[in-house]
Amino acid sequence: MMWLKRKNKRELAPSPEQQRAEVLAEMGAQLWTRRLEKGLSLEEMVVVTKISRRLLQAIEEGNLSELPEPVYTQGLIRQYADALGFHGVQFSSSYPIGTNRVNFKPIWKTTSDQLRPVHLYILYIFVIFGSISGLSQFLNTATLQASNVQNNQKVQRAPVVGSQLAQNKNVQLQTFNQSSNDAQQVQIGVTLKEKSWIRVVADGKIQYEGELPEGTHRIWKAQAQLTVKAGNAGGVLVSVNKEEAKQLGEPGTAKEVTIAAANRS
Repeated sequence: MMWLKRKNKRELAPSPEQQRAEVLAEMGAQLWTRRLEKGLSLEEMVVVTKISRRLLQAIEEGNLSELPEPVYTQGLIRQYADALGFHGVQFSSSYPIGTNRVNFKPIWKTTSDQLRPVHLYILYIFVIFGSISGLSQFLNTATLQASNVQNNQKVQRAPVVGSQLAQNKNVQLQTFNQSSNDAQQVQIGVTLKEKSWIRVVADGKIQYEGELPEGTHRIWKAQAQLTVKAGNAGGVLVSVNKEEAKQLGEPGTAKEVTIAAANRS
């Protein structure tokens, strides 16, 4: 019986991918908050960090599918954190890059011409930094090419139009016309100035329910509609479809807002 219990505990342990996703979500929230505090846009950070806008946005949103291998992602986080005034090496060190480690074994009986574990460890560090430098140069080139393409094209974004469908004391329903790329999807970004109880429902399914601390930033997406309810509406900032964040309601009051996606005809 003890063996079965231990086996169940091991199966419940989070995978490395899940650990990276959780850590990246917290790091992205901190970087996003610091960037807003400094009043900087993603385009300005592209110029400073020489990292493409797609990768910077993926880091802030905790989107692992848009990012490269963990060791390279750690280097991008370090570079982004340095640009925002953090200690980049210390900040990025908590991001897990994998479980492979150098195998340190006693070599008291090895010959003198064999490398010692310390030498292997130093060599491993040089390989990592060399890989990060090469990736950085590659990303810089890709960023310059993407900037040239964007300068030659004029992108027009459809204005977001809000229409109130239903209203009562605590519930509001808003519909937004989205651009063609997001015609069937709605996104809400939530930032907490003060701790508050939060419940998020996406397409009828509860995505999160619980208390979030001050400084937390989370992003949720849905195909049809999203509902956000906060116990302390004055301490919660809500950004709809990446627009400017606004205060959800009055301090100390509970409020619920539903955002529905609207397809163009």
